[in-house]
Amino acid sequence: MYSEKVMDHFTNPRNVGEMTDAHGIGVEGNPVCGDVMKIYIKVNDDKIVDAKFQTFGCGAAIAVSSMVTEMVKGMTLEEALKITKASLAEALDGLPPQKMHCSNLGADALRKAIEDYRSKQGK
Repeated sequence: MYSEKVMDHFTNPRNVGEMTDAHGIGVEGNPVCGDVMKIYIKVNDDKIVDAKFQTFGCGAAIAVSSMVTEMVKGMTLEEALKITKASLAEALDGLPPQKMHCSNLGADALRKAIEDYRSKQGK
């Protein structure tokens, strides 16, 4: 049902935890399934230098959160904004159709974290 990458990021999630000195925070949830993701980013010279997450949800939601925080490290904000639900699912070697909404949450929470950072910068 789940790819090896999904299982790996679910059983050994990367970048879990709160970032108390985050430059941007994005929260996204799905009221239907109850999943909630919070993505934290730290930015230096327009590049994401660190990312963490806190997620309440299913295995796919945790795997997506882990993967998105891994993917964005070292990316510029513009590059990170190009991450889509499809690119997230592809990075995890696919998600079952009924779990694709989890990749939406990851992409949307990241986008909100970037928007939060930019609004704090007056951009």
